[in-house]
Amino acid sequence: MNIEYRILQPDGTIRWIWDRGFPIRNARGEINHFAGIAEDITERKLSEQKISEQAMLLDVATDAICVYGLDNQILFWNNSAASLYGWSFEEALGKNASELLYPEITPQLQAARKTVFESGSWQGELCKVNRFGKEIIVASRWTLVREREGQPKSILTVDTDITDQKKIEAQFLRVQRLESIGTLASGMAHDLNNVLAPMLMSIQLLQLKYSEKQEVQLLEILENNVKRGAALVKQVLSFARGLEGKRIIVQISHLLREITQFVKQTFPKSIEFSTDIAPDLWTVSADVTQLHQVLMNLCVNALDAMPNGGALSLGAINLLIDESYARMNIEAKVGPYVVITVADTGTGISPEIIERIFDPFFTTKEAGKGTGLGLSTVLGIVKSHCGFIKVYSEVGKGSRFNVYLPSSEETATQPAVADPELLKGHGELILVVDDEAPICEITKTTLESYKYQALTAKNGIEALALYAQYQHDIYLVLIDIMMPEMDGMVTILALKRINPQVRIVAMSGLVSSAIMAQAENTGIQGFLSKPFTAADLLQTLQRALT
Repeated sequence: MNIEYRILQPDGTIRWIWDRGFPIRNARGEINHFAGIAEDITERKLSEQKISEQAMLLDVATDAICVYGLDNQILFWNNSAASLYGWSFEEALGKNASELLYPEITPQLQAARKTVFESGSWQGELCKVNRFGKEIIVASRWTLVREREGQPKSILTVDTDITDQKKIEAQFLRVQRLESIGTLASGMAHDLNNVLAPMLMSIQLLQLKYSEKQEVQLLEILENNVKRGAALVKQVLSFARGLEGKRIIVQISHLLREITQFVKQTFPKSIEFSTDIAPDLWTVSADVTQLHQVLMNLCVNALDAMPNGGALSLGAINLLIDESYARMNIEAKVGPYVVITVADTGTGISPEIIERIFDPFFTTKEAGKGTGLGLSTVLGIVKSHCGFIKVYSEVGKGSRFNVYLPSSEETATQPAVADPELLKGHGELILVVDDEAPICEITKTTLESYKYQALTAKNGIEALALYAQYQHDIYLVLIDIMMPEMDGMVTILALKRINPQVRIVAMSGLVSSAIMAQAENTGIQGFLSKPFTAADLLQTLQRALT
């Protein structure tokens, strides 16, 4: 018999006792008497309680806290580590940390281990992966834990997820890089113009002096090449600071009709062309020639992305950007915009390349088939009009370029918006699913500001778990279609299996007819194109919930 119990001593203190009893038998196996051992285990119980309290504190910490043995096996794994990396404590325990969390053993990781053994601590940034293969960037602090004798025992690590922070930093660095390139390009263009101007004038003077056929031909070649160089300089300048053309009030719908006519007449028949232009488009203050160049460049790029044919669509809408929308786009400002869309179903752009497509002289085309100035010129013109561009692309599925131009103050009118009181919810719980944490948080804040409740999930697996837990409370699921690990379409079908009557509104940054058709076939109640305004979100919810 074994039993633990507490006793109250005369001085009022409490002690823990471990009591063990056993029988004493004679030669015939009969019990003569009983003996027992009572052991004071108070110190051990207090130690266990302290360890338990410390473990509870570690489990409520927001940082991922792990302990690795010297052989790199995982000894401890708190709740935040399970949430960040996707493996539960039971799944992670005893696993090799390097095999579980790192796609490869980098020199940085090797240096970190060496440093922590030599100096007792290390800190820096590391790139890890979760159980779904998604890369996670963490600010990591390592501490070497020693035995009482001073011998190394284990390594304690504390990881803070900075993935979203690094994305924002990358956006700012990209803007700074483009500004630096623009400054350099502007200076070079100025100097090149100074070189080309006397050359062109000299050629024109020589043309007056020489009349021999061969001489005239040589001078024409020189003149054409100098003019070509001047045209390239003009493109560089348009990227660097935008060309200051004549600004007038422009009816965008008229310009789009001209582009539509040109595309239909000149593009091959293998390209299916469609338009979706709002009938009441606002006007913009712009240089018509420059906007024509922007749209033609984007259409030609779309054509190049579809060598075997495909679909090209041109669209335009009015958009009143509110604070919620502006928070999703650091380049946007609150106010009225006209949004022009050029979308294709071509080869798409890989994530590695999409960050560089607006850099001058960067091109993926073969030598001699492009200068790499097309998109940089587009960006320069749009920025000179105080606008911005958003690009959405998926390899093998196509690309969409959204050009945002501020509407002319003279003609822009506020769109009719429903009474805010009518847009408010009544405490309905909305499950928001998106792998972009800022979008989840902004959407949640907007919903709560309008009397809704919100839960957020960063992927399909987490969404299914939350829906299974709160199925009877969730009124609607707002889900991004394109997500890593388990995409939105698969998640929608899984939700339908759990509850065929579930209300779902899909959202996506890349809106194509194929994606829309695929989403509609699942029986969703609405669709939102990202980024969206608070009014767009609330009106879509109103329609879906009624």
